[in-house]
Amino acid sequence: MEQANFPSNSLYELYQQLHLPVHLIDTTTGFSIFNLKDVGFELPYQSASYRPNFFSFLFVKDGKGKYTIDEHTFEVQPHSIYFTNPSNYRTFSWERVEDIFLITFDETFLKNYISQQIFEEFPFLLTETVRPKVVTDEYYAALTAIYLLINDNYRSDSPVKFKVIGHLLAALLLKIKAYFWEDYNPIYEGNRSSQIVIAFKRLLEKHYRDLSAGKADVVYRVQDYANAQQLHPNYLSNVIKIKTGKPIATWIAEKSTAEAKSLLLNGNLSIKEVAYKLGFTEPAHFSTFFKKHTGLTPVQYRKQHHL
Repeated sequence: MEQANFPSNSLYELYQQLHLPVHLIDTTTGFSIFNLKDVGFELPYQSASYRPNFFSFLFVKDGKGKYTIDEHTFEVQPHSIYFTNPSNYRTFSWERVEDIFLITFDETFLKNYISQQIFEEFPFLLTETVRPKVVTDEYYAALTAIYLLINDNYRSDSPVKFKVIGHLLAALLLKIKAYFWEDYNPIYEGNRSSQIVIAFKRLLEKHYRDLSAGKADVVYRVQDYANAQQLHPNYLSNVIKIKTGKPIATWIAEKSTAEAKSLLLNGNLSIKEVAYKLGFTEPAHFSTFFKKHTGLTPVQYRKQHHL
């Protein structure tokens, strides 16, 4: 039995961890495409739990299986399209694999070969949970023509094949966006119903209460906030930035600054004690941080408030 709950930075790494053949996977660009039938799964197949740091599309012309993300289990059926992103832990299983094309790509590939503003152009890439959808024959045929062209170029020896693939993948994403996510607004989702954003904000508040009360002595990093939701830190960072309009580092810095101001207004605490309460190991580091974000040193801030 494979190790459970492991992270995978690439499809190649995932297949290695699952003891699956890797001969179909290119390791140079963060992009891959192939028919799962060519992998040679021993059916029925059940994967261990893993957390990917890459995006994937499944185009299921003929096959049957399941994907599970957290408590959500989705049936994968013929003529369905399934999308996943670098978010939570998940598993997959296959009962039948006849014609199922898998396309995977990472953020670096998207930004190198499509656009540096990839999440602004295709915000649905950050959708938190996406159900597989069975589509019409006409629509599936249109997508098939594109992904088979992508596959042909992927198998070629052309020195510009990944540039071509970038253009074709952009066309594929545009068609998928128009069909599935025409009205998708990540900012609206983030402000109203994003469980990831809500959970992050709650943990941020709780953690700084714990720091102030002496129940914690180390400031959380992005990795810590991601681990709390079993997310990849890159994915959490992208979700927070796109859905709130501010990078996660800004949220953390602003919270640290607000808490620092509050503690500095408590005349019973020395600046050294304030620094330690906020997880700074050296008062000098705290002073540098505080001045960067307020324009004043802690001493100047206290003098300004007559303390």
